[in-house]
Amino acid sequence: MIKHQRGLTLSGLLVWGVFLVVVAVFGMKVVPTYIEYYKIQKDTKAAVAQVGPEATVADVRKAFDRFAEIDMLEFSSNQLEISKENGKIVVEFAYEKRIPLFANVSLVIDYQGSTKK
Repeated sequence: MIKHQRGLTLSGLLVWGVFLVVVAVFGMKVVPTYIEYYKIQKDTKAAVAQVGPEATVADVRKAFDRFAEIDMLEFSSNQLEISKENGKIVVEFAYEKRIPLFANVSLVIDYQGSTKK
């Protein structure tokens, strides 16, 4: 005799299927923005390392633009805040990314980064 039945019902399968599809679509829309953020962070650090501590703001912007062009970023060097602290160049950036999810619902993510350690 069967004491306890085990298995998956059709309704349970549909609920889990819909849940997994929603999570996958959400991930496919959000993950590219995280990848872009990490590329910007990497490019700012590389630009500062390439130009050296005696560089001008224009030199840092040109170096960043070269790295951003290679990585095909839509982020412009005009959005960078460049300053010097203790003789070192510090590059900071902050931007907002709006991701349309469905209808008139969007997800807004505020990204910010710096070359400070």
